[in-house]
Amino acid sequence: MSDVAKLILDGKEYEFPITVGSEQERGIDISTLRARTGHITLDQGYGNTGSCQSAITYIDGDKGILRYRGIPIEQFANGPNFIEVAWLLIFGRLPDETEYRSFADELTHEANIDEGMRHHFDSFPRKAPPMAILASMVSALSCFHPEFMDLTDEERFCAAAARLISKIRTIAAFAYRHAKGLPYIYPDPNLKFVHNFLHMMFSMPYDQFICDDLVRDALNLILILHADHEQNCSTSTVRMVGSSQANLFASCSAGIGALWGPLHGGANVAVLQMLEKIHNGNLTPEEYVKLAKDKESGVRLMGFGHRVYKNFDPRAKLIGDIANELLPRLGVHDPLLDIARRLEEIALEDPYFIERNLYPNVDFYSGIILRAIGIPTDMFTVIFAIGRLPGWIAHWWEQNQAPSRIARPRQIYVGNGMTDYTPMPGRK
Repeated sequence: MSDVAKLILDGKEYEFPITVGSEQERGIDISTLRARTGHITLDQGYGNTGSCQSAITYIDGDKGILRYRGIPIEQFANGPNFIEVAWLLIFGRLPDETEYRSFADELTHEANIDEGMRHHFDSFPRKAPPMAILASMVSALSCFHPEFMDLTDEERFCAAAARLISKIRTIAAFAYRHAKGLPYIYPDPNLKFVHNFLHMMFSMPYDQFICDDLVRDALNLILILHADHEQNCSTSTVRMVGSSQANLFASCSAGIGALWGPLHGGANVAVLQMLEKIHNGNLTPEEYVKLAKDKESGVRLMGFGHRVYKNFDPRAKLIGDIANELLPRLGVHDPLLDIARRLEEIALEDPYFIERNLYPNVDFYSGIILRAIGIPTDMFTVIFAIGRLPGWIAHWWEQNQAPSRIARPRQIYVGNGMTDYTPMPGRK
């Protein structure tokens, strides 16, 4: 293969170098295109544009491959440990026993939020969207931890990362408790990461929530499977905001805002809304699938297929397996879950879906599991944000460590040409 790409514009030929990644991904380096030719590229949605070089996550959507720092996602399925994966993503390698214990201890120690922050929750309306509260309170962390505004060395960065990963659970749980009018439950230093979060969500002062081991593993796995996914909308947002040298808290708060959008972090919410629509409309799963196959109906089967994975979503099998084990264990009798399982059976057997590679994706199963655990639908995207946080932190730090310029996309202007100002009396 040629190591250059040739472009002919107005009869003149230009050469641009080819950049090759460690997995033989090939990209045309057009960083000098505008300076040399006066042209820019137009790629709405950036679907064909590489915004950076990164060593964090590798995806091959055609082959259904997802790897964190080179490790296949499937290898995290047994005894899933979110904290270990978070360290891997952020620091580029698996922690040794001493590093892991030190990091875990710091997460435990930093779980509390400042009492001043706790009082902020009382100023939010009861019906405030949890994602709005999460974004606000993560940004507010910069007020309570000004020592982390300038992260120039790894030790200080590690401390900031630990605080953010630990405190986001407490913020999320307090947002839930505030909406319910329930007393805030403080973190328990004797509990591990996931169990502590569920304790703050569901315990009462007189009755502590006891976490089933399989529930713990299921939620650990959900967090792991969402921990990073290359240059998605929210991660790209974190990198773009961080490129201005905005602090870690502000950058991750911006990522939460991007994740809030229904086309990004709201996919598993859309699955539950679909199931409610089927249930409330007295439709059978078979009738709904028939409508979904009719292009004129406007009905979509949510939670099936994926923009990146053209074959299958490798995360879906892992989470589907634990869903098969968890739901019978919990003994939950929920008509929406029954509908979901029947939709899954139909799609896996129907040639229409098989031929189009429309298999259940991670959002389909994560919504089912979260509902079975008892987490309300408006908290689903919050759980996604807790999981994605290590990826955001890793990308912020990777960009911060490399020489980079502030992100500044170009545009093709399609508005009015030169137009004179018309004073008010003469306007029509």
